[in-house]
Amino acid sequence: MSPSRTPSSPVRHFAINADDIDRARRFYEHVFAWRFNAWGPPGFFMIETGSADTPAIHGSLQGRRELIDGQRLNAFECTIAVPDIAAAERAIVEAGGTILMPITTIPTVGHLLWFRDTEGNVAGAMQPDPSPLKEEI
Repeated sequence: MSPSRTPSSPVRHFAINADDIDRARRFYEHVFAWRFNAWGPPGFFMIETGSADTPAIHGSLQGRRELIDGQRLNAFECTIAVPDIAAAERAIVEAGGTILMPITTIPTVGHLLWFRDTEGNVAGAMQPDPSPLKEEI
């Protein structure tokens, strides 16, 4: 990165993929005292890793999945906040990355895509959009 650029895309979220959600939850509660709150679909939990005194990144616990066909994720996933998801998508491709999942909207959360970098690492990019759902008229 050139010294004149200020970083503007922090890691905002991580996800733990698990074969056994309950077992994984017990592990992280016991080892790190993380708190888990059910959110969204069954078997999906938001993780609080910090407190008011110790701010920290939030995460989620979810069933293991494949973002790349035939390759089960066996790592923490990171999602990077971006101000413009379409610009991020273009930059990823221009820099030699591959889009694995096109831009998808998660209502009240934001616009998300998954990509593979030039070294084969998989990550997400999200443009936050906490706007409430609009009722159809």
